[in-house]
Amino acid sequence: MKQWSLNFRLWHWINAVVILGLLGTVFLRKTFLSYRTNSEIIIEKLGDINISIAKDQAVSIARAIRSPMWDWHIWLGYALAALVVWRIVLFFTDSGKQNYQNCSEKTTHDKIVSSIYVIFYALMFLIAATGLLLHFHDFFNISKDLGHSIKEFHELLYNGILYFVVIHIAGVIMAENKDEKGIVSSMIGK
Repeated sequence: MKQWSLNFRLWHWINAVVILGLLGTVFLRKTFLSYRTNSEIIIEKLGDINISIAKDQAVSIARAIRSPMWDWHIWLGYALAALVVWRIVLFFTDSGKQNYQNCSEKTTHDKIVSSIYVIFYALMFLIAATGLLLHFHDFFNISKDLGHSIKEFHELLYNGILYFVVIHIAGVIMAENKDEKGIVSSMIGK
């Protein structure tokens, strides 16, 4: 079983919490805190007590309700950007690059797993970069059209991260129950 350094294990678990937090805020934004759905509920419920407001007013209220949650998304996005930098630094340590050494000696399965992680790291970099571009669009003087394209790409990257999380958890469960007993405990402690 591989021995992971404390630094790498800390990175892994902080990264897991940050990514799950980011995925959670997107899930909330698209479901329970959707401004479209909630603005309709606001109009309907105010109508029940004989108060009438315009659609744009209801949208404004619905967006205000979810705003504090979206602030968490932004802060977690900053954390993800820092984690990307930390992972780049870790790559130059023995623990951080051990999966990418001696590739010719690896099994096809191990090569595929390593490739999936490289794709994941690229996704992390790109989603952090596009998130920062979206957040600082005024600073970078990004046009509305370009901002829209960046947002669509950012959301596409989200899907890639989501798929990775599912594949990662399923892969760890399968490995733990097959030929890599102790894979979870090796990422928790020595």
